[in-house]
Amino acid sequence: MTDTSTPASPDSSAVEPVSDAPEEAKKSESVASDSDLFRQSEIAADYVEGLLDILDYDGDIDELVSAGRPMVEVVGGRLQPLVGQRGATLEALQELTRLAIFRATGSPSRLLLDIGGYRASRRKELAAVARNAVEKVKEHGEPVRLEPMSAFERKCVHDVVNAIAGVQSESEGVEPNRRIVVRAAD
Repeated sequence: MTDTSTPASPDSSAVEPVSDAPEEAKKSESVASDSDLFRQSEIAADYVEGLLDILDYDGDIDELVSAGRPMVEVVGGRLQPLVGQRGATLEALQELTRLAIFRATGSPSRLLLDIGGYRASRRKELAAVARNAVEKVKEHGEPVRLEPMSAFERKCVHDVVNAIAGVQSESEGVEPNRRIVVRAAD
């Protein structure tokens, strides 16, 4: 999963613009109907349910479409091992689930998988990190480089920063050390 940000300046070789999906996926998404997206969430739910059965984990699975993307949420007790340290296992499961959708449909998916409400709570933490970085930039005028983050985490921070006047954010670096830089807007 990648994130959205303000495009980088042309003279910066280490900083590159990022997008939500490859261009081909964006084109196919623009014509994907809600029923296609819901079908993707159903395929994902079936796949995740199979994984839960194999691992002998109990969880309730919700399939939905939100903000133009398919989503699957798994809730229940004893799910932390499926989230992993800083969501690493969750990210891997999401990629496997996206592959299952691709295998069934022949189209890439922007499925968002959440387990145990991890993404919602992490989104709140990241909003606080973003607001703190904005305050530092506004107070000192110097760019603030945040720690490396996953694509999901970077997108959460970009969304918060881009909603605040006078500052901008961009991603720099290469995975797994890709990070956000928050600076005063030009």
